[in-house]
Amino acid sequence: MTFIAFLNAFILLQLNTTPATAESKSLLDSFIGDTMSSMVMFFILVFLSIAAVYIIVERYLTLNRAGQVDHNFMNSIRASVESGNLQAAKALCQSVDSPMARMVEKGLDRIGKPLEDINKAIENVGNLELLKLERNLSTLASISGLGPMFGLLGTVLGLILSFQDMSTATNVTPQVLSGGIYQALTSTALGLIVSIVAMAGYNVLVSNLDKVVYKMEYTALQFMDLLQEPTR
Repeated sequence: MTFIAFLNAFILLQLNTTPATAESKSLLDSFIGDTMSSMVMFFILVFLSIAAVYIIVERYLTLNRAGQVDHNFMNSIRASVESGNLQAAKALCQSVDSPMARMVEKGLDRIGKPLEDINKAIENVGNLELLKLERNLSTLASISGLGPMFGLLGTVLGLILSFQDMSTATNVTPQVLSGGIYQALTSTALGLIVSIVAMAGYNVLVSNLDKVVYKMEYTALQFMDLLQEPTR
């Protein structure tokens, strides 16, 4: 009996089920299932979904904070550097919690050294800040790939259960096959939902990260241009 035949049997079961029977099993019970394998798959997929939502929310808020820099920040740094008040410029950087401010602060610490050394120091800080901003993004990408895999595993286990029930039943009826087909279909659905949420969140976060990286590069360029301007 093929997979299409299983689906046809499942549809017939739904059409022939009385309202009292349909209401006897809650939606949650249908998702979780009655076997140990179905429960394990369900809780794994729920755990992946919770982890994905947590990473998406946490990274989204972090990237938003990282990208929020006062437009007058570099103007204030410029004014302090041109007046020779480097301590005021460093104090301003320390008061701003952003990757751009930490990059500029490192550049201020290196003033007096060759421009190449200053630029290298700023790049190093930028790379470290980028690693912090990218934290857990690879995990989110892995979840988007693992969701369908676990869903497919649950589907296979459900079909195995249906074959097992069919092999031991004296009369193969839709009721015999329904348990395994429920597990197969719900596992696939849950796996796809987890993957869609994780993938959509990952794409949004990568887009926001690109915006922050652009601001970091632009800030570094502004600071290096400031150091190369002729002394007034």
